[in-house]
Amino acid sequence: MGLTKRTFITAFALFSLFFGAGNLVLPPMLGYNAGSSWFLVLLGFALSAVVVPILAIYGHARLQGTMMDFARKVSPLFALVYCLIVYAISVALPAPRTASVTYEMSIAPYFDMSPLALSSIYFILVLIFALNRSKILNLIGKYLTPLIIIILLIIICVGLLGDYEPLRASAFDNTLSSGLLEGYQTFDAIGGVVVGGVIVISLGMQGGTFEQRRLIIAKGGLIAGLGLLIIYGGLIALGAQYGTKIETDDRTALLQLLSKDTLGNVGTVFLGVLVSLACFTTAVGIITGTADFFKGLFGNRQQVYQITAVIGCILGVGMGQLDVHSIIVVAVPALMFIYPITIVLILLNVLPRKYAFAKAFKATVITTIIFSIPDFLSSVGFSDHMQSVQNTIPLGSVGLGWLLPAVTIFILFNIAFKPKL
Repeated sequence: MGLTKRTFITAFALFSLFFGAGNLVLPPMLGYNAGSSWFLVLLGFALSAVVVPILAIYGHARLQGTMMDFARKVSPLFALVYCLIVYAISVALPAPRTASVTYEMSIAPYFDMSPLALSSIYFILVLIFALNRSKILNLIGKYLTPLIIIILLIIICVGLLGDYEPLRASAFDNTLSSGLLEGYQTFDAIGGVVVGGVIVISLGMQGGTFEQRRLIIAKGGLIAGLGLLIIYGGLIALGAQYGTKIETDDRTALLQLLSKDTLGNVGTVFLGVLVSLACFTTAVGIITGTADFFKGLFGNRQQVYQITAVIGCILGVGMGQLDVHSIIVVAVPALMFIYPITIVLILLNVLPRKYAFAKAFKATVITTIIFSIPDFLSSVGFSDHMQSVQNTIPLGSVGLGWLLPAVTIFILFNIAFKPKL
């Protein structure tokens, strides 16, 4: 297989990896609230939902290892705890959210079924597919993503050609940081760390030199990133156009309205079916990946895989009956803590080793953890107590109090402790 073909196949695989159902419902509402400042919110969203996830793949390409290797420079124990937290979050939040999106887009508008009934049936099917590792999902996945992309491009192009009133002012206090923090909700940086190694291993099995594989990932990542940026940008711009047309705070309802206005009822139903199938494949992938991780921890025992899959699906039933907005709200505290750590780990693994040496690596991660605590505590209900602390930390008032301290410590350690070559 030629390098060009492998590059485009890798780009498509990366796009499919990062573009899930959650990514569909977030951008339109961002644009809706950003109004005339939609480009700023796109810039922030792109940083955390496009740039950082693609860099996670580059990090895997350099490490040629597993998710544990991303954090091993801090300590083996920290790497294990980090992986456990990430997999627990993945099973408890993004996997159930796929059931919620399915219910709101494809079930509730057309059928009289309770969210609990849907999530129960949904995760019973997820468990069946996870336990049997059906190859049908891979086949479906090859055709799902292109169809969804085509439909979204039609929605964006038709929608943006319409006549609309002047855009309203942004509803955000800080539009750039609001976009960046909303990008956390895609879970894509975590996704890149969790499954990026699979893509790297797949490329390795196809042969070629290390440099060739790195070049394929670099070019494929750039193509996938541009594709994501175009889709996100179009949906955000389209959401901004609807800011003066309707009043809503429902992400799924806004997406349905955009598709109905551009594609009609038939197109909306078709989009709902495709999104539901994409949600299902994502849920199976998360449950399978988590079960594989725990199976590896306990001597590759198949019983561990089965028990983990069952527990994951039970959690899915419980959380999956919540609406999308509620799951997003519940996810905020977990993401405010784990996402800064994930971003820093990704960036440190991408930087040249002469700068991200062990001492600087460890100190930067520890600093990130410490300065993420006020944002985390504020998100779980202690905002009154944390406000004064956050206001004293640069960017703390916009939920990014970890950023400048981490950068400062990284620079200081490079000045004071950088090993001589």
